[in-house]
Amino acid sequence: MLARQHDPIVAIATAPGRGAVGMVRVSGRNLAALAQALTGRVLQPRLASYGPFHDASGQPIDQGLALFFPAPHSYTGEDVLELQAHGGPVVLQLLVQRCLQAAAEADASGRPRLAGLRAAQPGEFTQRAFLNDKIDLAQAEAIADLIDASTETAARSAARSLSGAFCEEIAGLLEQLVHLRMLVEATLDFPEEDIDFIEQADAKGQLQRLQQRLQTVMQRAQQGAILREGIKVVIAGQPNAGKSSLLNALAGAELAIVTPIAGTTRDKVSQLIQIEGVPLHVVDTAGLRDPEGAGVDEVERIGIARAWAEIESADAVLFLHDLVRHHGQGEEAREHRAADQAIAELLARQLPAATPVLQVWNKADAAAPEALAACEGLRISAKTGAGLAGLRQRLLDIAGWQSAPEGLFMARERHVQALHTVRVQLEQASAQLSSPAPALDLLAEDLRQAQQALSHITGEFTPDDLLGEIFSKFCIGK
Repeated sequence: MLARQHDPIVAIATAPGRGAVGMVRVSGRNLAALAQALTGRVLQPRLASYGPFHDASGQPIDQGLALFFPAPHSYTGEDVLELQAHGGPVVLQLLVQRCLQAAAEADASGRPRLAGLRAAQPGEFTQRAFLNDKIDLAQAEAIADLIDASTETAARSAARSLSGAFCEEIAGLLEQLVHLRMLVEATLDFPEEDIDFIEQADAKGQLQRLQQRLQTVMQRAQQGAILREGIKVVIAGQPNAGKSSLLNALAGAELAIVTPIAGTTRDKVSQLIQIEGVPLHVVDTAGLRDPEGAGVDEVERIGIARAWAEIESADAVLFLHDLVRHHGQGEEAREHRAADQAIAELLARQLPAATPVLQVWNKADAAAPEALAACEGLRISAKTGAGLAGLRQRLLDIAGWQSAPEGLFMARERHVQALHTVRVQLEQASAQLSSPAPALDLLAEDLRQAQQALSHITGEFTPDDLLGEIFSKFCIGK
């Protein structure tokens, strides 16, 4: 993509499907002639102009608004033309085709009106905004995060990142770090001067303050990453433990069919819910039992296999127990407890050690007092809602959520990893400064590596392959 960054590009910039209004966007150099060919009039910069959009024979394709943003005062930093028409997919496709056709037509000099116009790739408009220094890389990612935000808190945090809140924090860290590097480099460059820049400038104090500020930024970035990613929570347990009822209770809607018949849930049912603005991807699965047992048909066997696949990819598992059956009497209760134990052993073997398993006891509203007192774990009633507040809080704890601090910004896992690298480098630098005879060349290298890691966040030093990966995940037209 980077090799073709100077080609003019065109794309539909609104979501697929029917809508009241749709937009076609063109970006490139010297678009004025193309704009006039499409609209039959000279467009004034940044002024909406209403009128027809013509096809090659001069017949109107549609009527709508045209806006022309000359470079560099545009989203991409290039000339940008936006055509706003009625939001039918056929109309918008016709406008794109007309743009490509008009660009290839010869002008008065016999040359193409806009040579090389092509369909845009995913994220290419925003990539050009980054490459033309309209936004940095963290702000570009914030645009995609704002579009994809699944909660109000996530949307507001992404908007803060887009406005530059996260970048300002990184810029502040960079300023302190560069100043500290300057002191160390000066000591290395002028050893003949009888001046100890390191001690006179309180380098240790500067480094400590830098580390403290970094810790604050890391905490907020980690919270921002949680807002963006959320966690995957899988509800597992025997048939009729109340898994579907729990999903419905957490979601506040009847999403899964609930009946007293074992094996009602044959396949996974997924729902995105939010708790304090944190997105949680909750998955209800088929009841776990011996796939070769009596009454288990082929469809349920497939459902059980898929349930285990979901469990193995979970960030957290809610192992749901039936309080009434578990603490009952007789052969059926003993079989139920044995099945619970078998599931627990399978979970212990198949799940990574770091994946938490919450023991959740359902049907607290129908259980005897002695049963409630005997169980260890969270006691809930999916039917009445009792205990759900405590369960929600435990899920937030597992996610690592510490409540939304004021001014929270959106962040990605790569940002968190970069900040972690900075922390490691600064810890090594601190160890050098604290030694009786600091190796200033190693200290300088630690600080340089820390600065480079910070610069990766904003895109100042970012490999082209990473840029391609980031922007390829954007929607076309953005």
